[in-house]
Amino acid sequence: MPYEQLPLSTSAPVLSWANHELGHEELKMAKNVASLPFIFKHVSLMPDVHLGKGALVGSVIATKEAIIPAAVGVDIGCGMCAIKTPFVADQLEGKLKKIRQDIEASIPVGFNDNPEVETTASNWQGWQRFKELHSGVQDLQVKAMKQMGSLGGGNHFIEVCLDTNNQVWLMLHSGSRNIGNKLAQCHISTARELAKLAGDRLPDPDLAYFVAQTNEFDAYWRDLQWAQNYARMNREVMMARFKRLVEKHLVGGKPTKPLLSVNCHHNYAEKEVHFGEEVYVTRKGAVRARTEDYGIIPGSMGAKSFIVKGKGSHESYCSCSHGAGRTMSRNKAKLHFTLDDLIQQTQGVECRKDPGILDEIPGAYKPIDQVMANQSDLVEVVATLKQVVCVKG
Repeated sequence: MPYEQLPLSTSAPVLSWANHELGHEELKMAKNVASLPFIFKHVSLMPDVHLGKGALVGSVIATKEAIIPAAVGVDIGCGMCAIKTPFVADQLEGKLKKIRQDIEASIPVGFNDNPEVETTASNWQGWQRFKELHSGVQDLQVKAMKQMGSLGGGNHFIEVCLDTNNQVWLMLHSGSRNIGNKLAQCHISTARELAKLAGDRLPDPDLAYFVAQTNEFDAYWRDLQWAQNYARMNREVMMARFKRLVEKHLVGGKPTKPLLSVNCHHNYAEKEVHFGEEVYVTRKGAVRARTEDYGIIPGSMGAKSFIVKGKGSHESYCSCSHGAGRTMSRNKAKLHFTLDDLIQQTQGVECRKDPGILDEIPGAYKPIDQVMANQSDLVEVVATLKQVVCVKG
C-alpha cells in the first residue's frame, strides 16, 4: 500500500501507512511531533500505529541535532529474537504442554529475575562500562545481571511456532528489563527539567528533548546505546536457554545449529544516513527494514507472525511495523472480553487461559493480515509462522 500524507498544518509532513482513519488524539500526537523545529524531512507512521506517550507507537522520527528520550520510551531496546530450527512439527507431538511448563520453570517472567547470574550473562563486556551510567542506577548492577535472560511482563512472550512447511521456529519478545526502564526515567526527568528552565513551550511535556553536543545529550546517548546492547544480549541469553530446553525434549539435549537467526530492536534510536544526511532515527514501535535487514513482525498470541526482509523504502526511513498494534487499551480489553473469548481465540495454542492474560487477547489487536497488506512496499515475507506454544510475561 502506498503511504498517504496526512492533512496536518505542520512544518514537517506526516506520511502514514495505516489503513484506518486516525482518531483525534492520534492526529494531535502526530501533529505535536511533526511541529517540533528539529524534525528532519517528515514523520513516518507504520500500519500498526496507535496512541503512545508523547509520540505514537508505530512512528519513525528522524531528527537533526536533537533527540526525544520519551519518544524512545522506557523499554529501551525492546525487540524480537527468532531462530529457525532443524526440527519439524511431528517431533513436537505430545510434548507441547511439557515444553510450556519447562519454559515457565526456567525463564523468569514479570518482575522476577534469575536466582543466579548465568555465566554468559556475567561475561558480557557491557558490565565493564556500568560505572559510566547515570548515577541513578548505580545500585542496580546485581539486579541487572540477574535479570539478563528474563522475559518481563506486559506483551512480552516466548513462543514455539510452525511455518507453512511445518518447520519449528523459536521466537521471543523482550527488552532491557528494569535497568532500561530506570535509565530512561532518569533521562526523561532531566529533559523535562531542562525544558522548564529554558521556558520551552512544548505541545506535550513528553516531547522534552536534548540538544546534540550538550552534556545531557551525550550522557543519554551513552546510556541509550548501553541499554540497547543489554536488551539484545538479554534476548540472546534467553534464546540460548530456550533452545537448550527444546533440544532436551526433541533430541535428548543434543546441540543443533539454527538455520536462520534474527534479533532486532523495535524501540530504539540510532544515528543513520537518510536522503544524504546524517540524522538520529527514533523507531518507537518500528523495525529497521533496509534491503539487507531481516525483521520479525509478530501478530497477537492467537494469530500469525512473520519473518520479513526489508525493501529499503526511503520514505519510511527503511522501516516497517513491529506487530499488529493494539485497537483497545488493556483495561478496555478486560472489560470487553471474557475468559470464554480468550479460550476460543487461542484455540490450538498451548498457553495459559486465565483472567491474568485477558488484556493480551487477540481481539484487542489489529488484524495482522491487514497490517501486512499495508506494508507490502516496505517488506517481503520470508516465512509465515503460527504459534503452538505461547508463554506470556
